[in-house]
Amino acid sequence: MILINLLPHREEKRKRRKIAFFVSLGIAAAAGIAVVLLVMLLLEEMTVQQRQRNEFLNNEIHGLESQIKDIKELRADIDALKARQGAVEDLQSDRNTPVNLLNELARQTPEGVYLTSIKQEDKRITISGIAQTNERVSEFLRNASRGSEWLYQPELVEVKLANLATTGRDQKRLFEFSMRVLIKSTQAMAAAGSASKAASSPKI
Repeated sequence: MILINLLPHREEKRKRRKIAFFVSLGIAAAAGIAVVLLVMLLLEEMTVQQRQRNEFLNNEIHGLESQIKDIKELRADIDALKARQGAVEDLQSDRNTPVNLLNELARQTPEGVYLTSIKQEDKRITISGIAQTNERVSEFLRNASRGSEWLYQPELVEVKLANLATTGRDQKRLFEFSMRVLIKSTQAMAAAGSASKAASSPKI
């Protein structure tokens, strides 16, 4: 006896295939969504960690900036104290400058030269005087340039003829002159004095 299946088996197969396709598609979609969610969670965790690192670095940077500011202020205070100390030392060392200057001028002024005025502006000295001859003025300049321990860089401003009456009708031919010269600092003079003492000390 022959059995004939009259049911639409092909349609049933198509339905089963469609159901299996949609089930696999749903499973794939769910897996994709799960992967996406997992990646998003991982990225969110990485972002949170990076933010924490950035916050930590920013806090450290702010701390270092504060320390750098404190160091700059401390250095500024140290520089100010050094400047004050240097000013006090300069004042103490310059107390004897006028005496040393007058002594040096007395030593370096040749015969026949008479000083009439001495003006000091910081380290620059302006000297005016009267000389018997031009050669005396030149000698004074040479002494201030080469043989002086306190004076250097002499500069002749002017020299001119001056007739000054002496007694009665007698007149003497003299020369008025003006010159500028620099005076060495006390620190340089102290160093030079130490060097000269060391050079002049007897060797054993």
